[in-house]
Amino acid sequence: MAIDYTRRPRPPAAAQGGVSLSKVSLTKSAPTVSLTKSGANQGPLRVNLNWSQGQPKKAGFFAKLAGVGTGGVDLDLGCLYELANGEKGVIQALGHAFGSMHGAPHIQLDGDDRTGTVVGGENMHIDLSKPDVFKRILIFAMIYDGAPNWAAVDGVVTLFPASGPEVEVKLDAAGGNARICAIALLQNDGAGMSVTREVQYIDGDQSALDRAYGWGLRWAAGRK
Repeated sequence: MAIDYTRRPRPPAAAQGGVSLSKVSLTKSAPTVSLTKSGANQGPLRVNLNWSQGQPKKAGFFAKLAGVGTGGVDLDLGCLYELANGEKGVIQALGHAFGSMHGAPHIQLDGDDRTGTVVGGENMHIDLSKPDVFKRILIFAMIYDGAPNWAAVDGVVTLFPASGPEVEVKLDAAGGNARICAIALLQNDGAGMSVTREVQYIDGDQSALDRAYGWGLRWAAGRK
């Protein structure tokens, strides 16, 4: 479904005490980390969905979700956003709602990998040089076409801030027959932006995701 209105590798950080500072993995026991601090100089945040770092050969996020070499799944990256001024919307390939980094909503999706063969997966950029613009952003993935089979691969989303460590969220929970996974929630708590692991699988379409998180958008059927 599409919303029914029109809108327009850094080097690794040094380790201390044997602990790597180049990556933070969010887990059930440690689900939240700060992305920005109030007043800190920030830049664009890149959100990438792809194979986990343990895969010897990447072929795009969930390229083998329906079986090795079949390319039978079209999996999309997207987000719901709410700005500080109350504006709400969705960024996704469906309905060609790719967003903009040159104005509101200050979020942009690079494109749509429909075959799972793009080495870099799908990428979304969020302008955290303007953290006060945002209230909350819910990053999600949706199986647009093909049989839902989240357990078939070791999926991962990685957030690349302009400064500080990468933030990794592994999709390590069974998804059943759900087509949508709420992956991570970014929120402005007044002291900066934080990110919290969700990994919640939602039965239904984007409107079901909306209801689960209380976004309150109006939805209509859409296509690519």
